[in-house]
Amino acid sequence: MPASPTLASVNARLAEELGVAETQVFATVKLLDEGSTVPFIARYRKEVTGSLDDGQLRTLEERLGYLRELDDRRSAVLASIEEQGKLTDELRAALLAADTKSRVEDIYLPFKPKRRTKAQIAREAGLEPLADRLLADPTAVPDQVAGEYLGAEVADTAAALDGARHILIERVGEDAELVGAVRATFWTDGSLRTRPASDAAATSSAAQKFRDYFDFAEPLEKMPSHRVLAVLRGEKEQALGLSFDGGDDDRYQAMIAQSLGVNLAASAPATPWLATTVRLAWRTKLMITASVDARIRLKQRAEADAVAVFAKNLKDLLLAAPAGTRTTLGLDPGFRTGVKVAVVDGTGKVVDTCAIFPHQPQRQWDAAKATLGALVARHGVQLIAIGNGTASRETDALATELIADIRSAGADVPAKAIVSEAGASVYSASAYAAHELPGLDVTLRGAVSIARRLQDPLAELVKIEPKSIGVGQYQHDVTPGTLARSLDAVVEDAVNAVGVDLNTASVPLLARVSGVTEALAESIVAHREAAGRFTSRKGLLKVPRLGPKAFEQCAGFLRINDGDDPLDASGVHPEAYPVVRRILDRAGVTLAELIGNERSLRTLRPADFADDRFGVPTVTDIIAELEKPGRDPRPAFSTATFAAGVEKVGDLKPGMILEGVVTNVAAFGAFVDVGVHQDGLVHVSAMSDRYVSDPHEVVKSGQVVKVKVLEVDVDRQRIGLTLRLKDTPERGRGAGPQRKPARQERRNDNQRNRSGDKSSTAPSGSLAQALRDAGFGNN
Repeated sequence: MPASPTLASVNARLAEELGVAETQVFATVKLLDEGSTVPFIARYRKEVTGSLDDGQLRTLEERLGYLRELDDRRSAVLASIEEQGKLTDELRAALLAADTKSRVEDIYLPFKPKRRTKAQIAREAGLEPLADRLLADPTAVPDQVAGEYLGAEVADTAAALDGARHILIERVGEDAELVGAVRATFWTDGSLRTRPASDAAATSSAAQKFRDYFDFAEPLEKMPSHRVLAVLRGEKEQALGLSFDGGDDDRYQAMIAQSLGVNLAASAPATPWLATTVRLAWRTKLMITASVDARIRLKQRAEADAVAVFAKNLKDLLLAAPAGTRTTLGLDPGFRTGVKVAVVDGTGKVVDTCAIFPHQPQRQWDAAKATLGALVARHGVQLIAIGNGTASRETDALATELIADIRSAGADVPAKAIVSEAGASVYSASAYAAHELPGLDVTLRGAVSIARRLQDPLAELVKIEPKSIGVGQYQHDVTPGTLARSLDAVVEDAVNAVGVDLNTASVPLLARVSGVTEALAESIVAHREAAGRFTSRKGLLKVPRLGPKAFEQCAGFLRINDGDDPLDASGVHPEAYPVVRRILDRAGVTLAELIGNERSLRTLRPADFADDRFGVPTVTDIIAELEKPGRDPRPAFSTATFAAGVEKVGDLKPGMILEGVVTNVAAFGAFVDVGVHQDGLVHVSAMSDRYVSDPHEVVKSGQVVKVKVLEVDVDRQRIGLTLRLKDTPERGRGAGPQRKPARQERRNDNQRNRSGDKSSTAPSGSLAQALRDAGFGNN
């Protein structure tokens, strides 16, 4: 096997990319290879990794996979070229120095087995010397020289010259240095242009949502991800035609000529033939490959940005504030089919269900309110969770009236909140929902999910495939595998950051714990149901197929409340319990006296209890955990209060100040639910009085915010909002530090492209356009 880069070289590359010591990378790679998970390494192996955080570890894990795949491909290429007897020291060095897969493929191209090409046929006909001769001696007359190469397979001089040209064009296409330079230049100087796919598309109603791209161009390097995915979707739906323009063709032809050693300015007999060869090499070969490369790179970058946006939103949603273990009434609103009702106790167990019909066409308002009142009284309901779908505001009005009646009767009043229904229908129809709620009608499962989401968003949302939760930006246009890997990592990190109650957690929640597979999660639940609740973490070792390695990985993230050992309810790993014992011995107190005693704990010096295995970082974490054992990193619970009488888009008026909930954050702004069944958009330019490069700097999914209405388009159900409450509708359209004067906004695309204007993230610069870019938020 040919030599390939060593593990040390991969580690050195990773260390350079991450800006950390190579020893940190080496130690982390060893842990990953031994089966440790990122959450476990980040939390419990800080001494080993030099306190790399979960973000750095995720990046390292991803890049490690890429570099190992690169090494595998490099080794295969080296072996293939060596088998052909063509591996030179220079070629080996070039392959070993290649730092991307595309670079390896560029170098391998001349040696890659391929179908019989026109150039290959020309070589077999003995025309390669003709090509070389014309390159070496441009004073030669092509027609005369070509006549020397006629034969049984070459009928005339035109065929000979044509074959020689195919050889040179193929040679150009297999020049790794040239291909790489052209690719880089095309990316920095090129642009993407869009037009209607056809005359019919330009006038079809289905294509009108893409009309702002009927005559559009933007530099490849500067095109934001949401616009890339929008035009790619337009192409997929046969509404748009896309073309890639690399800029000045003469520049690329000069690069090709230089590669071949051709002087295009020379006045020699062969120069016109060589110039035509160069032009065709660009037009029929390199321009096409550069366009394909640019498309792939553009899509990959857009996908990476879209995945990053989705990941941030998902993390915020998963780590949203839980209402806690309070009895909750879940309402899944509907008109004709009624409002589905479910009551769950503080542990999420379903204790009652029914359906009520307060809205059209039945209009059984008083009967529905009486039914809900009875459920509240019977079960001591403390929270009312209302789904935000169809009939949400009407159902909210019913709950408001119910609460007023309860208050007037002098009873304890439950709080109410609007809850996102995103993905609830997916859960309701899932096999797990059928297993978890056997015998319960699928329509009622949605109400159960809505109630549980209010109690603990994380515990409920893990039951749904992440991409179905609906907080992404063009997620349906992203390669599924790429999206799934990123989102699974987000869910895993969120679950382990919060910790999981071992005695109440569902299989989907347990399956996201470090070191726990779905099969192992099922085994844990089965053991719990058969043997009763766990009283200690050590009890996990009695679970079938849960061995020492799995225990090491998961134990610290699993909590046991009211167990045999108070430390089992904390984030202190069982392997570190001896450190706690040393602390107790030194302090001369019991564990019960020390836990939660911030004054005493803050007098301790972590260095006094560190040893060869548990260093200062781990001891510091242990002391912090003892201050607030099992602390929940999520924020305090709060809800938005929607304005009375504002129930549909038509009720909105410019200038209104409303309270709402951020439902989704994209690269160009944030969508906010203000209670009218259609999210409004706060464009990135209307978020702050300062420049905002990333909307996540200002808001996050699930956050309660105050907004002012700037624009209302009832016909198209579009709402423009601002977070700057001093803005006026007259200023409108997100006027602020990121906006250009209207005259400058109206410059044509080419002028804007030349200037590199970064002030607007939509072609027209308007909120309406940004909404169209966002696909209404229903993407």
